[in-house]
Amino acid sequence: MKRLGVMFDRDLPPEQLIPFAKALDATTVDDLWVVEDLGWTGGISAAATALAVTSRLRVGIGITPAPLRNPMLLAMELGNLARLHPGRLAAGIGHGVQDWMRQVGAAVPSPLALLEETVTAVRALLRGETVTLHGKAVHLDGVSLVHPPAEPPPVLTGVKGPRSLALSGRVAEGTIIPEGIGPDELPAVLGHLNAGDDHELVLFTYLYTGGDVSEVAGELVEGQAAYLGVAQEDVSMANGDPEAAAELVKALWAAGAGTVAVRPLGPEPLTHVHALLAAL
Repeated sequence: MKRLGVMFDRDLPPEQLIPFAKALDATTVDDLWVVEDLGWTGGISAAATALAVTSRLRVGIGITPAPLRNPMLLAMELGNLARLHPGRLAAGIGHGVQDWMRQVGAAVPSPLALLEETVTAVRALLRGETVTLHGKAVHLDGVSLVHPPAEPPPVLTGVKGPRSLALSGRVAEGTIIPEGIGPDELPAVLGHLNAGDDHELVLFTYLYTGGDVSEVAGELVEGQAAYLGVAQEDVSMANGDPEAAAELVKALWAAGAGTVAVRPLGPEPLTHVHALLAAL
């Protein structure tokens, strides 16, 4: 089953999340994704808010940085949400942007080890297991959840490099790919993952169905191109008229994305979502 998600952009005022989530809940969209970038808003509180004001949507957290979250505390938060809203949570964990992690004194010697040990521990805790783990980065001694969820939420990683993708394919239930990756790049991503059919690939992509996308996304695309290490013109986007945007979404599904989560740009994000849905 192919899923369509919508991201609540980090630059939108947080108080707009409630009407945004309610509006999406009344559409055929499958997911609402919230983000946790340093200085913007917290992903757990955003997800809790969105879940509380909707009845149907799956809410994805994309992503909590492992260096900022003790795995026991993270499992407690995710387990609580999963108990309150069974089957409606997807939990993303990532390395965190290393420059940001250094800014807050949370950088670690081995981001790969920390992510693997965090995902392994959190998944076990959410399954109701008692966890003892003395790894390179994570140290837990006989801890467990008092109220583990009957239906543990899927734990995904938000990664992009070959080694991190291989790690995700090995230890996570899904992988979140950042904005800008197009259909032609997905086969390489899937090759690095080397995961089974039950591993969910979530792909974020920019959405703009208005006029010149550079008017709303010039600096954003420039920064994303630098982050991905590609030319600006190679940053994939669902833009142009609604039919062109829909064709890009379909191409991403066809190339192997299980979930395409669009990030609508501009001050009227739902306008682009409704245009996309009509074209699809």
